[in-house]
Amino acid sequence: MIPPLPATPEAQARQRIDAQLQAAGWTVQDRSTLHLSAEPRVAVRELPTAGGEADYGLFLGQQLVEVVEAKKVGATPGGVETQTLTYASETLPGLQVPIRPLPFRYESTGVETFFTNGLDPDATARRVFSFHRPETLGAWLRAEVLRRAGKADAPAAPTLKGRMRLAQELNCAGMWPAQILAVQSLEASIRAGRLRALIQMATAHTTW
Repeated sequence: MIPPLPATPEAQARQRIDAQLQAAGWTVQDRSTLHLSAEPRVAVRELPTAGGEADYGLFLGQQLVEVVEAKKVGATPGGVETQTLTYASETLPGLQVPIRPLPFRYESTGVETFFTNGLDPDATARRVFSFHRPETLGAWLRAEVLRRAGKADAPAAPTLKGRMRLAQELNCAGMWPAQILAVQSLEASIRAGRLRALIQMATAHTTW
């Protein structure tokens, strides 16, 4: 018997991505057996778009909300952000798309994954540890749909970065100068899109 050929690097990447999507709560389906009504959160392999074939299209219910571009290990996922945006912008007619271009976009090798949240101001790709759960993306999407519809209970912006850019100026009454500096610096860091911040402040020790 002739042994099977080893999987190509691209196929190996897709195997890892399949497993990671499933771990995050997505049901992975082939395009040929697509059945959106069977599952509320589906990742479809090899989804055609007007701009080319996306490696995965992710659906919440009947709505397409994001695309994933898979690359072999060693490729730079962040370097193909333009390609993923093309797929997200040129979806095929007939698909239910709540926001155009698709707001959520991933590039992944299965070892390294980059994510772009198109709902963020100045949206750029950033490295993430895993794919987001459907519930998380659904909450972000609903917030933006409500905001665009002008609903009274909609948030001012769908993401923390966006809300911080719209936040009122800090009320400094009763605060020490060091506290004011710490809070203002943290807020500025979030508005700039920085993902990490550290505040170290001394506390008074009182002996009774």
